[in-house]
This record gives sequence, C-alpha cells and structure tokens, in this order.
Amino acid sequence: MLSALRAAFAAPDLRKRILFTIGMLIIYRLAANLPVPGVDLNTWLNFSQQAQGNQVLDFLNLLSGGAVENFSVMAMGVYPYITASIIIQLLTPIVPQLEEMDSEGESGRNRKNQITYYLTIPLALIQAYGQITIIGASLGLSGDAIQQILPNFGFSPEDLLPTLTTLIAMTGGTFFAIWLGNLITEEGIGQGVSLIIFGGIVSQMIPGINNLRNLDSQTRVFTTVAFIILTIVTIAVIVIIQEGQRRIRVTYGRRMRGRKTYQGQNSYIPLKVNTAGMIPIIFAQSVVIFPPLIANIFITEGESTLNTILRPIAAFAGTADPLTQPVSFYLYWLFYFALVVGFTFFYTDVMIKQQNIPENLQRNGGFIPGKRPGKPTADYITAVVRRITMAGAFFLGLIAILPGIMQLVGIALDIPGLEQSALILNGAGLIIVVGVVIDTMRQLESQLLMRQYEGFS
Repeated sequence: MLSALRAAFAAPDLRKRILFTIGMLIIYRLAANLPVPGVDLNTWLNFSQQAQGNQVLDFLNLLSGGAVENFSVMAMGVYPYITASIIIQLLTPIVPQLEEMDSEGESGRNRKNQITYYLTIPLALIQAYGQITIIGASLGLSGDAIQQILPNFGFSPEDLLPTLTTLIAMTGGTFFAIWLGNLITEEGIGQGVSLIIFGGIVSQMIPGINNLRNLDSQTRVFTTVAFIILTIVTIAVIVIIQEGQRRIRVTYGRRMRGRKTYQGQNSYIPLKVNTAGMIPIIFAQSVVIFPPLIANIFITEGESTLNTILRPIAAFAGTADPLTQPVSFYLYWLFYFALVVGFTFFYTDVMIKQQNIPENLQRNGGFIPGKRPGKPTADYITAVVRRITMAGAFFLGLIAILPGIMQLVGIALDIPGLEQSALILNGAGLIIVVGVVIDTMRQLESQLLMRQYEGFS
C-alpha cells in the first residue's frame, strides 16, 4: 500500500488530484469555523458547553462535522442535498416522469440532478429555520432565550431582514459544501460529497478523544483501551458486512446482432448484505429524538396533568441511567434497535425495486436458472434480498446501540464512563468513514492500474 501511495505521488497528474482533494477539504474545514451572521457567539458557546451530552446537539453536530458547535454557516453540511436525493429516490418508482429519466442515459441523469438541486433550496431554508428552533427547544430555551443567541431572529417586521440573512447564509453554506464536493469529484480523487462528510466526521475524533481527559486516570486508561479495541473490531466487521454479497447466477441466451451470433454466457447479480449503508441509522436517530424534542417544547413551569405526561417523554434518552431509570434506558435502546432494523428492510426494498432487476434481465435476454422471467424472478430476488438483509439489519442495529451496550459493560465492570469509548466515533460515523476510505482506495487503485502500477492488493 505504501509503495502504491509513493507511486501515486510520483505520477504528476495523480499527485495533483490528491493535493487538490486535500486542499478542498481544508477549505471546507476553514469555512466550518465561520459563524452565521447575527449570532452572539459567546452566548452560544456558553449555552452549548452547559448542554454537553445533549443528544439533539450531538446528532446535529455529527451530521455537520462539528459546525453546529460553532454555529457556522456550514451547520447543515450537505444534508439538505442528501435529503433531497433520498426524496427523489423514493419518488422515482411512483412518479413516471422520474422513472423515464433513468432510462434516458446521461441526459436523464443530468435532469434528475438538476431537480435534486432545485429541491435542495427550499429544504435547506426550512432545515435552517428548523435547526435553529430545534436547538433552542433541545436546550429548553423559550423564544426570549433564543433571542440571546440570535438577537434579531424572528419574523417581526424589524427582524425579517436579519432572519433572512441568517437563513440564506446557512443555505449558501450548504451549496458551497456541495460545490466543493462536485469539484473534488471532477478534479480530485473519490466521491466529493462523501469525502466532505468524511472530513467532518474525522474532525470530531480529536475533540472526542480530548473529552477523555475529563475522566479519572484509571477510567481514562480502560476507556482508551476499549476505544482502540472497539474501533478495530467494528471496522473489521463493517468491512466484512459492507463487502459481503450474495451472487445470483444469471444465464444469457444466444443473441444475434446483424450477421453476428453471440453465444450464451453466464454472469451473476451481486446483491449486497448491507444495501442501505448508514441511512437507516440516521433515519432511526431522527425519529428517536423527535418525541423528547416535542415534549420539551410543550412543557411549562409548575405542575399539571400535561407536564406529568410530557416529562417522562422528555427524559426518554440514551443518557438515562440503567440503575436508576432501567425502564427508560432499556425501552430507548430496544426502540432504537427496532427502528434501525425496520428502516433497513424498508430502504433496501425501495432500492432493489428501483433497480428493476427482473425487467432489465428480461430485456437483455437473461434469466435465473430454474426461475421463470417476470414475477417469479422478482419474487425470488426479493426473497433472497430480505434473507441476506436480516444479517445487514442486525449488524446495523448492534452498531447503533453500541453506546448502550458499553454503558452496561461499564456498570458490570464498575468502570463509569466506559460508554465514551463508543461515542468518540459512533457507528454511523464509522460506517461512513470505512465506506469512503474503501471507495477512495478503489478509485486510486484503478487510476494506478491504468498507469501500469501495482495496486493496493
């Protein structure tokens, strides 16, 4: 691998691509430290430091690569674009016009991308306003308290222009990140948008490791060792699951094109064990933090029937102590696990149906031995996908609830704070990091093989 990297830097064009990619990631990280117009940064830093461990802030901070803690113009990262892409993917089997674009080749894909960009604009504006409101609600702040962070935020006539400036700045930050990602894809190495997300997640490792300093010396040693072992084992399992696939044999009949006859040949359809990637974890985490967030908004001062109902919901979090709040603790992590498994099956079904594998096989004269074309083939592929997805869904569920598992291990071993080993770089972040590294190495290897260099293997 090191010799291959030396060979990559020895080739002038590859060296230029690698350095360009690194330069774009540095620019992105610099932009992530630019606060939005109108924010009182000192007040915000005081609020956020008091709310360390807040699951809403931690989740938003993960998605933005740490930009939320600076209330940066990049606080939304590229996720409005990711959301728009997922919406378009889910709508493609339903909307015939979108389905037709997939069959139009490059021009159809370009039109689909353009629609995704257009959809990103309103989603980014809505998410910018929603994110500011959610941050306030998650900290238990009233509207007046939010004004301490953003003194001129609101839709009153005198605050309208500053508010629009803030929302447009955050939307502009998202499109700047998308633009940097596209530049990396075209001029650098790897998938640009994925590398932007990768850079943000990796940047959170140093603050996460630094947080271990707050633990006592003995706990710090055990937590550090647990973090190293957990990371190595998790990465190994992620690679095995991510690269795992079930190959279904396909036979193509004899075909004639013009005066030439092509003999039948055998091939295979690779079905991945984890088709959904880390998307189910993000979906599940969004759903799981929603009820406590809404409950926090409606809780009022004093005692009332509504408050009695809402307070247990507001306390529904992974930070619950399993010794003093066992019901809340176990219910949270079991609910989270079930959501991840459910979303994995749902998203995998959508992705497989969108690929129209049986129809494409029939169009190209291919068939699965022993299965009739059409519905029998579709039913067989669906059954195989759901069977192998069980392993992928169980794997994602375990990755998602690792902090809860480590918290129980810490209690069993009498090592408080051991769950920090699973929070420095959580499961969703690890899946993204490993996937991006594998994809980037493959692209670099293909570039090297084109230049007759030995690859990484």
